[in-house]
Amino acid sequence: MAALGWLTPRRRSATARSVLAGEAAAEAARKTSLQLEREREEEAAAIEAASETAPQEPEFPVVGDVRAAAFFDLDNTVMQGAAIFHFGRGLYKRKFFQRRELARFAWAQVWFRLAGVEDPEHMQEARDSALSIVKGHRVSELMSIGEEIYDEYMADRIWPGTRALAQAHLDAGQKVWLVTAAPVETATIIARRLGLTGALGTVAESVDGVYTGRLVGELLHGPAKAEAVRALAAAESLDLARCAAYSDSHNDIPMLSLVGHPYAVNPDTKLRKHARDREWRLRDYRTGRKAAKIGIPAAAGLGAVAGGTAAAVALHRRRH
Repeated sequence: MAALGWLTPRRRSATARSVLAGEAAAEAARKTSLQLEREREEEAAAIEAASETAPQEPEFPVVGDVRAAAFFDLDNTVMQGAAIFHFGRGLYKRKFFQRRELARFAWAQVWFRLAGVEDPEHMQEARDSALSIVKGHRVSELMSIGEEIYDEYMADRIWPGTRALAQAHLDAGQKVWLVTAAPVETATIIARRLGLTGALGTVAESVDGVYTGRLVGELLHGPAKAEAVRALAAAESLDLARCAAYSDSHNDIPMLSLVGHPYAVNPDTKLRKHARDREWRLRDYRTGRKAAKIGIPAAAGLGAVAGGTAAAVALHRRRH
């Protein structure tokens, strides 16, 4: 056992040098503790002072500000894809038109998803198709069908993030309006389903409750949206400098430029650049690198769209 003696701790009395080392360590610890405490107090005071002097970002939306309102573009801002094309799918299902017209609707929807932008030629084609399809039908009939089409094709395509933005304005006691090139009847259905105030949309002429196949004016698109917002703001006694507008498209720059709080939501390339240059706020609810790059609703959804519209693509190639 003697050989293991080195493993057994030995009791040794503290020498003067040990006592000195211990006392020095204790004193150093005390001083360090006091120094750290002073530094923490100084840091906390500096943070408090900075928070008092730094300009605070105002709360937005402002609760109770009844002269403020929010204006939301619909297609690819509130909802993935274009409302008029979803509406066309629903009408085709109900045999309002033939397969060839469906292919025209489908191709425009494919283009919209791939490019992430509204093409004037496709918009015009969709408008003409829609007007010819609804001509002679009663407004009440299309409204009733529109309710069903919303449940079938639109309800699951609402962006939760954008809906939350709209709800924030509603919770603040402000009115929220959709502003879209889609038919006002369709837009009104969507607005009601989302609990919004109402909708500004393209007005199709009707006589005695029956569509004539003509528009009142033109599509509510681009500058026309800005004029609609301006007119509604005047009628509602709104201060546009206190209002907000949300859109994904550079075509809506006139509308966004009207208000004091413009937002670029799921922006196309041109709008993203414009928004950054002017320090507008951006929100992007799309997923995937490709979606972020070219502005499609979701990269994962392309297969289903392309697969379901191959006939439309083939038709477009034959025509061009």
